Formats: sequence, C-alpha cells, structure tokens
Amino acid sequence: MSELYFMMTITSRDMLPKFLEAFDKNNLPIGFVSLGYGTAKDDILDMLGLVRSEKAVGMTVITGAGWEEAKWYLRKKMYIDVPDTGISFIIPMSSIGGKRELAFLTARQNYRKGEESVMKDTTMELLVVVSNQGHNDLVMDAARGAGAYGGTVIHARGTGMNQAELFFGVSLASEKDLTFIVTKKNQRNAIMSAIMKDAGMETPAQSIVFSLPVTDAVGLNTGDEDTK
Repeated sequence: MSELYFMMTITSRDMLPKFLEAFDKNNLPIGFVSLGYGTAKDDILDMLGLVRSEKAVGMTVITGAGWEEAKWYLRKKMYIDVPDTGISFIIPMSSIGGKRELAFLTARQNYRKGEESVMKDTTMELLVVVSNQGHNDLVMDAARGAGAYGGTVIHARGTGMNQAELFFGVSLASEKDLTFIVTKKNQRNAIMSAIMKDAGMETPAQSIVFSLPVTDAVGLNTGDEDTK
C-alpha cells in the first residue's frame, strides 16, 4: 500500500511503557505522546470511590501496510480489544509539506509514494472539540446526550492571533482542552449539533468542533474479525 495515515493510540498511562516497548521491539512507529484523562463525571467517580483515569495519547504517521501489521500486533499481543485496554485508529492524510519531512516521518517504513486514491465510504468518525480549559463537562454532557459513549481530553495552547479570533472574540492562544470522540458516522451530525448548541461559542466552553474520517479501528468491539 502507498497510503499514509495519522495513527492515534489511546491507553492508560500505566500501560504506556508496555505499548512503547512493544512498538520499538517490532520496528513499528510511534511519533510522539501527549497526556490526557478520561471524561467520566466527578460525582460518578466519587460514588464509586474511583479517581479520574489518566490517559496517554500516542500519535504517529504510518503506512497502510504498517497499520495492518500494527493492528495485528495490538490485537494478538497487546490484547487491545479487551475492555479498558485502549483504542487505536487511523485517519487518512492529505499531504505532508516537503520531501525531506516526508522521508523523516516515514523513516523505518517501506513507503513509496503512489497516486492519490478516492476516499472510500467510512463508518466511523473522529470528532475533535477545541474548548476553553476547564469546561469539558459542558462538552461531554452535550455529546453524551446525543449518543456519544465517552472521550479523551488533552490540554493544549494555541500559537497566535488572527482576524478570525478577533471577530469571534475567542483567543486560540489561551489554554484549551482538546477532546477526541470516536463515534459511528450516523451519530456524527447529532453529536456535533448538540456540542455546538450546548457548549458552543455562546457558552463558557466556546467550543469549536470538527470531524475526520476514521477508516479503520481496533478496540471498539465493533464485531469485525481479524482474518490474519
């Protein structure tokens, strides 16, 4: 395969060293890692005597062939389909700026650039929500009310100002929460509409939401069987 994908793997912080070691031993790529937490509400956690789960998010660029190898390993060796182990999915990439950068991102992978292919129909979507830090409960209450099961949050900060920020009265350079929600495609519009209505620009969260196609995933218990 000549396709390139943006791959994300979400697991607990405790499991992260095992995932990194496994990927390194099997010559599989892992680009960089960010830390986050689960989205279960504090009152539910208090009732159950639990603490908010800490997450690790690994992100990398991977070829189509590399994903097939990684997917097999995650299922057969890391048991990612076992509940609460993690999730890994890929998003098709449109372009990378520069041949040197492309070579760097695909190092250790047998990648040869091919012709662009037409996007096939997808059944899952990744919703990315950018909101003011500390207001994620508004986002997840809206998302769950529209059928979302849960999400993962990481903290971020924007890099500058532009006319759009001044027009909307929102500074992307301030501290932000990035919430990632994987959902079925037929639920996407309802969840996005709910977030825009209940956690959008007119609310303290001031959320911006967009979606990306997820072409394949493991760890979602979708019923798909690995035939390798």
